[in-house]
Amino acid sequence: MKVLVPVKRVIDYNVKVRVKADGTGVDLANVKMSMNPFDEIAVEEAIRLKEAGKADEVIVVSVGVKQAQETLRTALAMGADRAILVTATDDVHTDIEPLAVAKILAAVAKEENPGLIIAGKQAIDNDMNATGQMLAALLGWGQATFASEVAIDGGSATVTREVDGGLQTIKVALPAVISADLRLNEPRYASLPNIMKAKKKPLDEKTAADYGVDVTPRLTVVKTSEPPVRQAGIKVGSVDELVAKLKETGAI
Repeated sequence: MKVLVPVKRVIDYNVKVRVKADGTGVDLANVKMSMNPFDEIAVEEAIRLKEAGKADEVIVVSVGVKQAQETLRTALAMGADRAILVTATDDVHTDIEPLAVAKILAAVAKEENPGLIIAGKQAIDNDMNATGQMLAALLGWGQATFASEVAIDGGSATVTREVDGGLQTIKVALPAVISADLRLNEPRYASLPNIMKAKKKPLDEKTAADYGVDVTPRLTVVKTSEPPVRQAGIKVGSVDELVAKLKETGAI
């Protein structure tokens, strides 16, 4: 069984994001980029399935700019077998919208015929949380989102999901789309020998036009701004004073 894993190039989660002075977007100049953390978890899960004998091949795919090659090489160094880069824009500030990404991934899936697609539940740059669901709808496959545990047994997958009320366990028939949550696993670090080996692993380059997908944005970003500065707190000497302050501020 093939496992397909979409990965996205985003600002590293350790970097403090800064907004451009003109409010047109986020400043990406000289900013460290890395793989979306949820996608990294998805890659790790796919590799573990292969190591357990549940999968034969792990394919990673990224849709975006040419620089996403670095992200794909990271996934290959972790243990993925091959990669596909779909260049959809030359501008690093252009974020390909979820529907366009889902359409491209659906075309890749029809070409590769995987038995399972594991994606990160969302990207930390736009927090859309939509691509996996759209992809499942386009393919007509079952889906299991926010997975914290995955078990493959023959032609089905048993998935434990994190929901508002706690945990939910469902079974979906394969092929299916699963989106990884934070507690699914702890991604491994790529060793230096594997990083060197990754440079020789196959990485195919395609374009959105190759799959007949129009990536013209449907949404317009009106303005980007920094979150408001949090006001300093105050100390109170008693419960009565606390209640009085809460009433003054309209909190109660």
